Amino acid sequence: MVAWTLWAAIGALYGGLAVALGAFGAHALRDRVDGRMLEIFETAVRYQMYHALALLLLGFIATRIDASWIRLSGWGFTLGVLVFSGSLYALVFTGLRVLGAVTPIGGLLLILAWFILAFNLFRISS
Repeated sequence: MVAWTLWAAIGALYGGLAVALGAFGAHALRDRVDGRMLEIFETAVRYQMYHALALLLLGFIATRIDASWIRLSGWGFTLGVLVFSGSLYALVFTGLRVLGAVTPIGGLLLILAWFILAFNLFRISS
């Protein structure tokens, strides 16, 4: 698969899943979990959607620029969502608080992916 289509496809998949999970949270979870757990679930969905859009943007950028750092940012966004949002979903569904300790690793991956993207876009624009 061409790099840009990979990032766009993952972004589209994450976006669709975020909408489905958001609807599930709004309808099925509302009466099953307490308010704090629902907030955590909504945070996971929100961050997943933000980064679905970031991956779609990355796919667009990859059509213009052929650079290895695009792959690095793409994998950072992809893995960051899996770890960040995934650990929050797992926390809500299982109640295992220890899963919350994994969440910052996903957050760090997302932050690094954004900084790698920004740094390199600044670099090539000068």
